[in-house]
Amino acid sequence: MYQRIADRSWNFKTADTKEFTHCYHTYPAMMIPQVARTLIENYAPKDKCTLIFDPYMGSGTTLVEASVKGINSIGTDINPLARLISMAKTIHFDTDKIQKYISQIQVMPFLYSPDKVENTDFSRISNHLFWYSEDTLYKLSYISQIIDSIEESQQLFFKIALSEIVREVSYTRNGEFKRFRMQEDKIKQFNPDVFGIFESKLYRNLEGLKQFNSLKSNALTKIYDFNTVFDIPDGVLPDDSVDMVVTSPPYGDSHTTVAYGQFSRWANEWFGFPNAQNLDNLLMGGKKKAVREFETKIIDQELKEIEIQDKKRYLEVVSFLNDYYYSIKHIAPKIRKGGRICFVVGNRTVKGVQIPLDYFTAETFEYHGFNHEITIVREIPSKRMPTKNSPTNITGAKASTMCNEYIVVMTKK
Repeated sequence: MYQRIADRSWNFKTADTKEFTHCYHTYPAMMIPQVARTLIENYAPKDKCTLIFDPYMGSGTTLVEASVKGINSIGTDINPLARLISMAKTIHFDTDKIQKYISQIQVMPFLYSPDKVENTDFSRISNHLFWYSEDTLYKLSYISQIIDSIEESQQLFFKIALSEIVREVSYTRNGEFKRFRMQEDKIKQFNPDVFGIFESKLYRNLEGLKQFNSLKSNALTKIYDFNTVFDIPDGVLPDDSVDMVVTSPPYGDSHTTVAYGQFSRWANEWFGFPNAQNLDNLLMGGKKKAVREFETKIIDQELKEIEIQDKKRYLEVVSFLNDYYYSIKHIAPKIRKGGRICFVVGNRTVKGVQIPLDYFTAETFEYHGFNHEITIVREIPSKRMPTKNSPTNITGAKASTMCNEYIVVMTKK
């Protein structure tokens, strides 16, 4: 059995999780920077740590923290929005130029009129008048128009603020990652200040950029879109090239756990990114499989209990674990002898059965030549997830969701 140690010092209840460029953009189930930072400080290999890899980079927390420490990093994610956010957060934009362009944008509300909007074709956005007022769509398009006139090397800073507001000014319900429309009475009262919200994001992000630039880090960050379930290109990461992995993989498929695809659809559609409408099907566990393709002793009993109760849910779990297993199988050879992996995972409950993903993670890496060092249990004080859900889909039947994360630390033999 893989030893777990509960440690309250990892809770970081009062920590500022929006330091540096971590303030840029909301994203589902973000790993807080203090976790990534402390893992790098405490568990980076003592002999050498010049390259950190994040195989499920999400919004780029690990990449930013690697840069803070002056360590080169590589990240990958098949979600275009994740790549957009991660790239923006790791670029040292010119603050003088950014400030100049923000000053010009401040007059935007006074210059705007609908007849000045050049692109009024919103067909790339599914049911656009169901999710937006026409006035909001025109103002968002005008912002895009202004961004296109900005020096190309600085545009991404402004696009990342636009990316965040396209969801906030839509008719989606507050506090939801999934696509739920407001009730009609609230829509009638909903009149977002599109230009004002955009400007506030820019000033917030500018402060984070100034902090990030003050570090004067020369670390290199590279971002890719390959899917580790299928392959990790040797041309990007040769075998035995990675010193450390710091990551937080999905806890399950996007359909039944965290709705990465639905959350990202707003920005992915706005920018015309590929697969915006079917991203959940492409993410880990998105395609259902009829057979188990991995070996496990550690969670075999839990899987059997789920299968007895609900074959469909069992196959959903197995499909995710198949993909997760193959991803680990591809990651393992890239790590050099003495290198470390730090996986921050959650143990979700399906049909009343908790799946110890931390045990499965440790077991799978052990199969591929790693020794288990420690599993740290930390409370999740403020992660944006519901405290209760309805795993049975029976009205009123609720079960507690994850309140802890499990940080699995292992070393390559």
